[in-house]
Amino acid sequence: MDSRTLRGTGVVAGIAYAPAAWTRQAPVPPQVSGTVAEEARPDEVARFKAAAETIAQRFTERASAATGVATEVLGATAALARDRGWLRAATKLISSGATAETATAQAIEQFVIQFEKLGGIMAERTTDLRDIRNRVIAELMGLPEPGVPKPTREVILCADDLAPADTAGLDATLIKALVTRLGGPTSHTAIIARQLGIPCVVAAGGLADVEEGELLLVDGTSGVLTRSSDPSEAKRLVGQSAALQAEIRTWEGPAQTADGVAVQLLANVQDGAAARKAAGTHAEGIGLYRTELSFLTAQTEPSVAEQARIYGEVFAAFPDQKVVVRTLDAGSDKPVPFANHEHEENPALGVRGIRLGWTNQGLVDRQLDAIAQAAEDNNVSAPWVMAPMVATVDEAYEFAQKCRARDLKPGIMVEVPAAALLADAFLAEVDFFSIGTNDLTQYTMAADRMSSHLATLTDPWQPAVLRLVQLACQAGERAGKPVGVCGEAAADPLLACVLIGLGVSSLSMAMTAIPSVGVQLGKVTMERCRELATAVVDARNSRDAKELAVSMLL
Repeated sequence: MDSRTLRGTGVVAGIAYAPAAWTRQAPVPPQVSGTVAEEARPDEVARFKAAAETIAQRFTERASAATGVATEVLGATAALARDRGWLRAATKLISSGATAETATAQAIEQFVIQFEKLGGIMAERTTDLRDIRNRVIAELMGLPEPGVPKPTREVILCADDLAPADTAGLDATLIKALVTRLGGPTSHTAIIARQLGIPCVVAAGGLADVEEGELLLVDGTSGVLTRSSDPSEAKRLVGQSAALQAEIRTWEGPAQTADGVAVQLLANVQDGAAARKAAGTHAEGIGLYRTELSFLTAQTEPSVAEQARIYGEVFAAFPDQKVVVRTLDAGSDKPVPFANHEHEENPALGVRGIRLGWTNQGLVDRQLDAIAQAAEDNNVSAPWVMAPMVATVDEAYEFAQKCRARDLKPGIMVEVPAAALLADAFLAEVDFFSIGTNDLTQYTMAADRMSSHLATLTDPWQPAVLRLVQLACQAGERAGKPVGVCGEAAADPLLACVLIGLGVSSLSMAMTAIPSVGVQLGKVTMERCRELATAVVDARNSRDAKELAVSMLL
């Protein structure tokens, strides 16, 4: 690497070459000496509430106009903008004499500190909180909203970090790539960039030195950024990338390797609407139905009949095809209001997933009753059901017993390293594995997957993580039972080749990623994938592992 190159974590493949365009800076609240006069404070409170509601309404409107994951994250941000906690804190500060701008900044900072202490997805929401703060302050000051500029030409969008509102509304015809100084492989920026098909690099060191308008060559596969690149060479590489994108757009499926070995590509969904949309793609079924995302705002537990209706919509979208339902993965990063979530010092290592049954008597049983009812209502025979965060063989046994009593096919998520290390014992109890690479990486590397500072550690290319995947697959082969992957790693075309070389039998991902994975698989033989897998698990680090894949496959 020379002085012209910068390195980050490549999270969405593709090559782009264009001038850099930085996001608009956040406004700085005016420094006001003294306090707001007491008689003026009610008007100041009204001014603050009007600005906050204006910003919340804009998020709601953007959510209505968006699709897929963008709708979900924008809707969540709109709810956060209307959250009574921070609004009440800001109002209290204004009533004590602070200006609306100062109160907004101070109230949000209180909650940023709280969320950072909680860790997990709550720590990730600090980006959203700061984005809300910046937009409300800009509204109060009569300034344009900070964030993404409206480009009139093709650009590489550069930022310290991007909030959901920024990434969800991007014009992919003009913004050719995203590069951020912060962020990680599973951040909102990465997930939405993948949905839009925009090359993306996060945690890019030295990005702050890139100037507005400077030509930048971005390689979303390797994570390398090149400044002052030779224009003719850059255009040649962009042309190759464009040709590949054209091939991806016309891919028809089904997925198979160059020597004809079939690979099952499935979709991750969160509700019936997403399942119906996935049914119009080349997805061969649902590999991960995230049931908890249907209940993030439910204050009381839905009845078995209501749950069955909701689950039935997903079954109905894929009749006679594989649908894998995950029981509630609530707690820590996805708190569900009706579940009993006690305060924990380290919620990522606390009562979440299957452990919710410890503090919520009958919660898992009622959900399994609802899944069984939905299957019966939609003529589904023995649907696949898996439990998250299983860490002991006894947990797997108890879950399998409950499933089989309801004619459900039991499986578990491999997210805790213990499940991979004792894979043979776990597979003696259940019928399948599904590897959640996001959490498996986090727990293997002892690194919060939402921390931008640890993006290198939370890269699923880490050899230690791949070695655990290998252990799980080897156990699956010995037991004659399938092992799938449903984490974000499945959507990486090069890593997909490694995974099937390790013995993974199915890959589940965002539906928009299916064609790019299918095209890449079609370019390599199964034998080459096995050779690559053998080499990668012996790599020194994630960077070497990825570079090895590039040299062997591209």
